[in-house]
Amino acid sequence: MLTYDKTITFDTFVRWLGYGLLVVAVFMLLSYLSSVLLPFAVGWLLAYLLHPMVKFVQNKLHVGNRVVSIIITLLVIIALLSFVLWLIIPPMIEQFSKLGQLATNYIQRSAHIDSIPEAIRQWTENHRAQIQDFIQSKEFSEGLKEAIPNMFRVLGKTANIIISIGGSLIALLYMFFILMDYDYLTKAWIKIFPKKSRPFWNSLAADAERELNNYIRGQGTVALIMGVLFCIGFTIIDFPMAIGLGILIGIMDLVPYLHTLALVPTVFLSLLKAADTGQNFWLILLSALAVFIVVQVIIDMIVTPKVMGKAMGLNPAILLLSLSVWGALLGFIGLIIALPLTTLLIAYYQRYITKEDEPLPEEQTGQTQ
Repeated sequence: MLTYDKTITFDTFVRWLGYGLLVVAVFMLLSYLSSVLLPFAVGWLLAYLLHPMVKFVQNKLHVGNRVVSIIITLLVIIALLSFVLWLIIPPMIEQFSKLGQLATNYIQRSAHIDSIPEAIRQWTENHRAQIQDFIQSKEFSEGLKEAIPNMFRVLGKTANIIISIGGSLIALLYMFFILMDYDYLTKAWIKIFPKKSRPFWNSLAADAERELNNYIRGQGTVALIMGVLFCIGFTIIDFPMAIGLGILIGIMDLVPYLHTLALVPTVFLSLLKAADTGQNFWLILLSALAVFIVVQVIIDMIVTPKVMGKAMGLNPAILLLSLSVWGALLGFIGLIIALPLTTLLIAYYQRYITKEDEPLPEEQTGQTQ
């Protein structure tokens, strides 16, 4: 039976109550300033990811100037991203144009129309009276009243998108300036805490960095394997844009389970192949879904437990449980932070609760003799 010998005094209670209120106040402040702090956090994360490459350019390639090293790194990243986009976007645009042409040909054949714009103009002329009656009707005015608020909502969302783009540019500026003094900032931040508590925060930062490194390396490996498997699977079934779609899915899987959004272009490409070749649409779509299912089973049952389990030091069952729990608690964000946060919590539970990192009494006795 566990006993707690230390007496809790009124001063201790007040002190811990103050700590609790301080934590609540900090969380409330972070929530209030989230729109301001988010670009900074994104900029710091990008700087963290690019810093090893900047150091390589500066030290291994002997580029003495830090700013020049950052610019060279950014140019290389932009070139790589442009190459990936070149593999994906032009074929997608070509497929859209092809689908539009197929749709136009189908309409012209089925309706015996030579020119769709001319047919629309002629139909409008023939039904002018009905169109005018509809515009003057009560149903049209009521529908217009309902549509106007929706239009303003769309404009509001467009404004939010523009603001998000501005925030992205601010994040890039943060990234650039953080990279310029990255080594100093990563060492000097600890000075904001009292000297007494600095060892704890240093340890926390070191553990967080270690787990983040393991997570990025493991998830990058999983995404690479998934992209290769999809490229192979789509090539086997002769699916349109097999390589480009596989690369896109691999990139999307850098965020866990984001690749499921690739089902949308998969349906579109299945429709395109059916219209182009005359094959049954459902058979094409089912074959593509079979590739999704097979690859997902391989990733979830074999690749993720082996790669991420080894990288994060988690048992496959704990790994899957952590994804489920954090996904249920925090949704999409929970899937992103599940593995590093679970590993960090387990490490601190073992260090501060079960004291597994401390030497056993027998070991201490042996060291003193």
